[in-house]
Amino acid sequence: MSQALQNASVFLIGTLFSLYILAVLLRTLLALSRADFYNPISQFLVTVTNPPLRLLRRVIPPAGRLDTAALVLALVLQMTQTALIALIHGVGVPPFGLFMVSVVELLRQVVWIYIISLIIQAVASWFQAGGALGRNPGLELLDSLNRPLLNPIRRMLPSTGMVDLSPLVAIIGLNVVLIFLGAL
Repeated sequence: MSQALQNASVFLIGTLFSLYILAVLLRTLLALSRADFYNPISQFLVTVTNPPLRLLRRVIPPAGRLDTAALVLALVLQMTQTALIALIHGVGVPPFGLFMVSVVELLRQVVWIYIISLIIQAVASWFQAGGALGRNPGLELLDSLNRPLLNPIRRMLPSTGMVDLSPLVAIIGLNVVLIFLGAL
């Protein structure tokens, strides 16, 4: 296979699988954080991810509030993406190695979702006029997503007036988690 075709194939597989895995992970994380189900972005994620999840939920029950069918779907998609990219590069990956690499990659993606959402929420808060958070469906979801992560930090940090340092502390902690995941 020519180098250009190989690179294009890896790019397309990586992009398409990553976008769908992102949708599944976001749906799962938003459900765990009890975000507004009727938010337009939540509805988009439900619509996009519902067809395979409807089938999986017939055989994989939820574990409390955790949507195990969505996690299994994300894991299978990540394993498929990794296997296809390895196949394009002509590298064989043993099943257990494929499983472990996929689990670590999903964990990294979850950490990056939180890092990026915290940065967006923090920057948006600088431009927020008169508490317009509830009027923007995207910022409303970010607040719902990040609140379970930020509230314990806010309780531990001393009050600094109008400056909220909890996103900074959370991002530092999440980067430490990324360092440990990178070591795996």
